[in-house]
Amino acid sequence: MSNTLCACVRGGRLVLDEPSSLPEGTKVELIPAEDLDDLDPVERARLHGFLVESIREHVPGTGVPADEVLARVRARH
Repeated sequence: MSNTLCACVRGGRLVLDEPSSLPEGTKVELIPAEDLDDLDPVERARLHGFLVESIREHVPGTGVPADEVLARVRARH
């Protein structure tokens, strides 16, 4: 389960894309999506090129499930 919430600004207010099950009064920290990294245009183009190539080469059924990858990463720390 992801803790990520997506919202859009409408009329100066943040409106969630879907309902949330967060308890009333829960505080959240908001970071605009475009501020999530500090890639310059060249780095971003290189990243997008890598992603396009990766998607093109992917063979369905040969990947590693995300929960397994996350468990491996967490085990390193």
